[in-house]
Amino acid sequence: MTLKNAPQSPSYQPYRGPVTTAIFDWAGTIIDFGCIAPVEAFRKAFAQREVEITDAEARLPMGVAKREHIERILEIPEVQARWRARTGAPSNDDDVAVLYRAFLEIDRVSVGRYSDLIPGALETIAALRARGVAIGSTTGYPREVMTTLRPVVEARGYQPDHVCTVSDVARGRPWPDMVLVNALALGAPDMRGCVVVDDSPSGLASARAAGMWAVGVTASGNEVGLSLADWAALTPEAQAARLVPGRRRQLDAGAHYTIDSIAELLPVIDAIEIRLTKGDAL
Repeated sequence: MTLKNAPQSPSYQPYRGPVTTAIFDWAGTIIDFGCIAPVEAFRKAFAQREVEITDAEARLPMGVAKREHIERILEIPEVQARWRARTGAPSNDDDVAVLYRAFLEIDRVSVGRYSDLIPGALETIAALRARGVAIGSTTGYPREVMTTLRPVVEARGYQPDHVCTVSDVARGRPWPDMVLVNALALGAPDMRGCVVVDDSPSGLASARAAGMWAVGVTASGNEVGLSLADWAALTPEAQAARLVPGRRRQLDAGAHYTIDSIAELLPVIDAIEIRLTKGDAL
């Protein structure tokens, strides 16, 4: 049924412009090859309560807000069993609060030690800026940690045009809030011209929820979880084997493309722009 005198909306037009905005995660994407700092901090925070967690358990919820990350670690049946065996009771909100405070104190030190830029990061950012692309950033780190981390990384040459931490929004990943805040702050004309680059499945899901392009970073991120030295020490065959499950998880989370590291991003931006000129939908 058509209402008489109803205002006529303009017909839908696909976005055919260029990529205008690139929004990057921090650890595992721009800095900290292997996403080592948060893993170390989580494990040390639990160790303070005399409960050991494995590297894989610490990595499992990566990408979400760090307090929620602790809650999810405690939901892992094996971790909860070890917690009960050590404390004699199930974990509760007070335990989460204690662990989170410990995490913040430890991570303020850890992020400084693991703040090296991933190879190719500065060159890629410079090339994007030369094309007129605005640089945004998101992070599951709270504001307290970023207050320590940002000056260290800025001194090494990386200064995004906008930074949104999980402390700045009502909902962290996988919700779209942080990437949308960046797009609005940077004046993005259309969400389809925005590209989110993130190593975590939850970050990629947030990109898709916002109607943006999602690019997963596999080798340098949490999905592989090796330092640059340990990654480089692997044979090509061993590297390929480590990449397969991580890429699958990122694609399952909604990634349009996956790359080993930020150094491989520019050809993906070119491919996205070709698709945009054709009017391809995301």
